[in-house]
Amino acid sequence: MKRRLVIRFNAPVILSFALLALLALLLGSWTDSATTYRYFSVYRSSLSDPLTYVRFFGHVLGHAGYDHYMGNMLLLLLVGPGIEEKYGHKTTALCIAVTALVTGLVQFIFFPNTVLLGASGIVFMMIVLSSFTEMGKEGIPITLILVVIFYLGGELMDGLMTLDNVSQLTHIVGGICGLVFGFSIKKRRRR
Repeated sequence: MKRRLVIRFNAPVILSFALLALLALLLGSWTDSATTYRYFSVYRSSLSDPLTYVRFFGHVLGHAGYDHYMGNMLLLLLVGPGIEEKYGHKTTALCIAVTALVTGLVQFIFFPNTVLLGASGIVFMMIVLSSFTEMGKEGIPITLILVVIFYLGGELMDGLMTLDNVSQLTHIVGGICGLVFGFSIKKRRRR
């Protein structure tokens, strides 16, 4: 009997996120970045503007260009499906939404004169959270320690030493979100 090759939608949350970010990128390209700025970037604006609240979440879908999009999506597509398989669709979507809100609020409150967009906070959250997949056993995995040292430590060093358009603070906040989610998921599953 011959086996058929079947393509399956294996990680609906991650794949939907990547597709929505692609649509936001295309929309921004077609509107000369007007929609990217209006809907898919977070910046200080009036709290009476309903779009301010949309941007707290939507900024993770916006990207400055194709290279920015690809850099984030390749990592997201690499680590995201494993997280979604391990923790489920609802938990993955919740982690993405909370990280988007937290990074958006940090940007809104502490950096009133700059604009933030991109999924790098989500990516860093997932990189750190993926280190928790072996956390079912007792003890802290060395991989978690190394991820924290290399990724978050590297971002901290870059933030102190480098002047560029990369928001290392967003990466760090995303990584901290991943740590919080990882420990809280482990604690919840132990009960």
